[in-house]
Amino acid sequence: MTRSRLLGLGLGVTLALATPQVAQAEEVTVTGPTAWTVTGHGWGHGHGMSQYGALGAAKQGVGWKQILGFYYPGTRLGRTHGRIKVLITADNKDVMVDARDGLRLRPLSGRKQFVLEKIRPRATRWRILPKGERSIVEFKVGAGWARWTSFSGAAEFSAGSRPVTLRLPGHVTADYRGALRSVDKQTVNVLPLDRYVRGVVARESPASWPADALRAQAVAARTYAAYERANATGSYDLCDTSACQVYGGANAEDPATDAAVRATRGRVVTYQGQPAFTQFSSSNGGWTSAGSQPYLVAQPDPYEAASGNPNATWTATLTSHQIEKMWPQIGTLGHLSISRDGHGDYGGRIVTATLSGDAGSVTVTGDDLRTLIGDGGKSTWFQLTPAPTATPRDVVGRVGRLLGWG
Repeated sequence: MTRSRLLGLGLGVTLALATPQVAQAEEVTVTGPTAWTVTGHGWGHGHGMSQYGALGAAKQGVGWKQILGFYYPGTRLGRTHGRIKVLITADNKDVMVDARDGLRLRPLSGRKQFVLEKIRPRATRWRILPKGERSIVEFKVGAGWARWTSFSGAAEFSAGSRPVTLRLPGHVTADYRGALRSVDKQTVNVLPLDRYVRGVVARESPASWPADALRAQAVAARTYAAYERANATGSYDLCDTSACQVYGGANAEDPATDAAVRATRGRVVTYQGQPAFTQFSSSNGGWTSAGSQPYLVAQPDPYEAASGNPNATWTATLTSHQIEKMWPQIGTLGHLSISRDGHGDYGGRIVTATLSGDAGSVTVTGDDLRTLIGDGGKSTWFQLTPAPTATPRDVVGRVGRLLGWG
């Protein structure tokens, strides 16, 4: 172990960092149908900030700046503003909204805006239908739709600072601040960055958590969005699901998380003057994992233990039959050669695993194995312990293949 002084966010925080270790190797021999008990730590990739770690730190009186400084060492605090474009993944046909006072429509090809309640006062809904390079605008009165006009290019609805109600498939509605834009047959929410963050924080961290944990989440979420915006090339900057970060629009807002956004207004984590790639996950299990950036390091996390994290240790099951079904080219599984990153229990997270059988072998990633475990596989930091006996499903699967059942 070496002692290093981290200058994250301009703060002198002294922490114990682990000396890099050589990846660990683990050999597992499989004889006949086998079932394993899977025991693991954490939930998610473990890069950057642990949300439960931020909770544990805040419970110990650690401020949000110090929390961010620990999880993103070598970074500083900066500021950014502007607008963000968010893909609404649940809506992929037209942009249909409820009529309301102040609802406006703006074609992106010009500067003119139309106040829709003045154009059709009795309309209950409006929609933009993309057709080729044009946007057709229709309104609803009673049970039927009628065409109002069309424009060249994309168009958007907005209502000033008030939210607009979007009609989603399946008779679902959701409220969004800013503008709802129809572009490339997609619905994109365009709004100021801090209003966007209000719709993220409560979806990513419970609003009941301490203020400093929520403030750290607000800054991490704002920075992640700013980083994606700086690197975007299409009609939107990022999406609204966990593939990016979860965004629920105005419906997700909460007074406690709104307060965290206001308290950190415009603040972002920067590296070399630019927004950092502030990845975060639910829990790192007590040790962060190295990521793609210099500030996404592998280090022990002293805060997770104080968080009451329910995913500090978890269990699941895995069978040889599942592996053979997923990778049939190996035939009957006979051996696993597992490479780990060398950090923490079991030798650390699984980096790769070579699966060898009587018909061949294949090398897969730790995430591939994690996915195979299903919902129970919460991270790549796990070990396999043989269960006392093979499961009935495993035995039936093996016998069935021998008899040519498929």
